[in-house]
Amino acid sequence: QVQLVESGGGLVQAGGSLRLSCAASARIFGDYSRGWFRQAPGKEREFVAAISWSTGSTSYKDSVKGRFTISSDAAKNTAYLQMNNLKPEDTAVYYCAVALHRSLGNRASDYDYWGQGTQVTVSS
Repeated sequence: QVQLVESGGGLVQAGGSLRLSCAASARIFGDYSRGWFRQAPGKEREFVAAISWSTGSTSYKDSVKGRFTISSDAAKNTAYLQMNNLKPEDTAVYYCAVALHRSLGNRASDYDYWGQGTQVTVSS
């Protein structure tokens, strides 16, 4: 079992930045991906970004390309999501996740472990 804990959410004004962290309770071996999803009230959970632990390759939702950067620190079992130039439409609960058997999966069903989420609110 892997526990994931997100942190770093908060309230920022449009144009501001936040850095989310996702710490895993244990190392995961083999080819797998770490991902970030978000869910706004009344909307489905949507893919934001993913990183392959094996290759370092990344994938992003089109609307966040150039603004968000996913990265990792293997020694800390931690993934990050740097969010710059935040917009009100980025407001959501952000969830980190682990996909054990699909590299750079962009569907929620691809992921096996989920954190509890951290709230990101961007004011106008």
